[in-house]
Amino acid sequence: MSFKALSQPIDFAQVKSLSKLTTQQAEKKAIRDQELKNIIEGKSQKILLLIGPCSAHDEDAVMEYVTRLAKLQERVQDKVFMVPRVYTNKPRTNGDGYKGLLHQQNPEGESNLIQGIAAVRSLHNRVISETSLTTADEMLYPENLEFVEDLVSYIAVGARSVEDQQHRFVASGIDQPTGMKNPTSGNLKVLFNSLYAAQQKQEFIFNGMEVESSANPLAHVVLRGGLNEYGENLPNYHYEDLLKVVEHYKSGQYKNPFIVIDTNHDNSGKQYKEQVRIVKETLINRSWNDDMKQWVRGFMIESFLENGRQEANGKVFGQSITDPCLGWAETERLVEYIAENS
Repeated sequence: MSFKALSQPIDFAQVKSLSKLTTQQAEKKAIRDQELKNIIEGKSQKILLLIGPCSAHDEDAVMEYVTRLAKLQERVQDKVFMVPRVYTNKPRTNGDGYKGLLHQQNPEGESNLIQGIAAVRSLHNRVISETSLTTADEMLYPENLEFVEDLVSYIAVGARSVEDQQHRFVASGIDQPTGMKNPTSGNLKVLFNSLYAAQQKQEFIFNGMEVESSANPLAHVVLRGGLNEYGENLPNYHYEDLLKVVEHYKSGQYKNPFIVIDTNHDNSGKQYKEQVRIVKETLINRSWNDDMKQWVRGFMIESFLENGRQEANGKVFGQSITDPCLGWAETERLVEYIAENS
């Protein structure tokens, strides 16, 4: 086979010894994990916010952001539960561009995945230990899940990955709540097929072993919009769209119906300021339908210290180098609005 080994085989046990949680940190994480589970299961009616940068490219900026977020969380804790996005892998459609912290610890530097594993674990650990918040990451590479599964509280499966059987099967063995995004086409049948697969036990080969997964009753849908054949945005957060998703849930034997609205991507057309309007519209729509009020209780918001985006070699502290994000001032106002109107 035409593969060139760039490292020795990776020792998973050794990897997990890096940035390992202390007993006290693990206890804090367990408390937050239980609260998050209660939200997905409907035992708590808090609004879930998966919020933060499009990509965690600058550790100092990420830590400044989550430190502010932790203080904001204290103010809205009765109504809102926030999980910071610490996304360390980025899908690249054609393979070019910044692929995330796992690949490049310096966006302008060379790729080094072995160092990247340590950097990823260190960043997730720092968030927990320094802010008591717990994190979300995207499962871009299913085989890499074991590198972080003990540190993260929420896993996302992206629009390009959700149609892949390996992603679906691995999602069925995850203990954490797992958001399955609709594919880039916006096809709801494909989305609910992926959800069904994630909520069943599966047998498959994973990291060199035959395994049987446990099934993931906390898997749920994330609506991020789609594109039509002409490349035009097809949002799926409007009232009529949500009714269709509710009916899909009702027509199948799905556990813990829960709907997250991704306010950026093809819902906003990557017009980051539109995220504010999308949240406000969704909160109004929830009030008109009992099922929506019960099930539409999550938002995925791309937010950082500064509005917009810059190129990978940009020097603006706390500004995205991938998708444009909502700045801190706008984020703070939006979170407070959600707390007051949910």
